[in-house]
Amino acid sequence: MSNQTPVLTKKDIRKAAMRWIPMAVNTYTYQYQQAGSIVYSLSPALRKIYADNDDHYVASLNNHYNYFNTHPWLATLILGAALGIEDNGGVDSLEAVQSFKVGMMGPVAGIGDTLIWVLYPTIIGSIAGYMALEGSAIGAIAWLILNILCIFLRVKMFEWGYESGSKLITTLGAKLSQFTEAMSVMGLIVAGALIPSVVKVSTPLTFTAGEVTKEIQGVFDAILPFMLPVLCTFIAYKLIRSGKVKVTALILIIVVFSMVCAAFGLLA
Repeated sequence: MSNQTPVLTKKDIRKAAMRWIPMAVNTYTYQYQQAGSIVYSLSPALRKIYADNDDHYVASLNNHYNYFNTHPWLATLILGAALGIEDNGGVDSLEAVQSFKVGMMGPVAGIGDTLIWVLYPTIIGSIAGYMALEGSAIGAIAWLILNILCIFLRVKMFEWGYESGSKLITTLGAKLSQFTEAMSVMGLIVAGALIPSVVKVSTPLTFTAGEVTKEIQGVFDAILPFMLPVLCTFIAYKLIRSGKVKVTALILIIVVFSMVCAAFGLLA
């Protein structure tokens, strides 16, 4: 893959960041989650990258309008890097961009959810709240100032991400396909690791042979741990990929199926 001359300026990168920050979760859907916000954020920059080719611009937008979900604050690092890769690699880098986003969104979400959603409001918020209870306005003012500073930090992280993505594409060069494959594998591992913690499916059924009673769930676990969650996820994935079932309809099917199976004692 040949590199192309980057066209984006710091102003373009900051504009993309400022479009992302207020819209990060405002276009959230069950099927694509934050994808709509990504397209909104990056579209002006992508238009500049593909100024002379509408087909490449549309292909890039469609590539970004795929499932993506991570911590909205730290997403600026991923999106900045993705934009850096695409600004340097052009349409030939689309597969690498998507693989990179999928591979990174899980680990970044884990870090962000722990450090920002839990520690930041717990520690800083508690201090500010205590000061407010003591009658001091400093706590509220400090909380406001810190959140404003966080906005500037998120913009800066977008710039850091862009610089990293640009260096990555320059360093890898012809080895980009290997990087793409590695990130794809990482994405699959992350997705697979999430199944046992997110999909909860088990059966209370047992079978009796003489005086011996055996739990069917134990048999499944002996064959493959978390077999039922994996099987359910695979079936749901195949239905969505077929295009015959919409995500909303699939959710309703799962709810009804679960209620019926639970009523008849087939599922725990």
